[in-house]
Amino acid sequence: MMTLAVKERTSGEAAELMQRVQSLLAGADPANLGDLAALGGVAQFPARIKCALLAWRALEAALAGVPGAVSTEL
Repeated sequence: MMTLAVKERTSGEAAELMQRVQSLLAGADPANLGDLAALGGVAQFPARIKCALLAWRALEAALAGVPGAVSTEL
């Protein structure tokens, strides 16, 4: 889902979308997120939030040029 959502976006647009998804997983409104709004249900299961964020954290590290392991800690 993340790959399709960020495809053909600038790194700035991808970073902004990443922030919106993180907010969604914290319980924010899913408005204007398209298919990604389906991730909103994860907010009801705190143990799954890290799982849902793993790919987004990897993208965040890649955009920042951070080498090494990626953390799912908030």
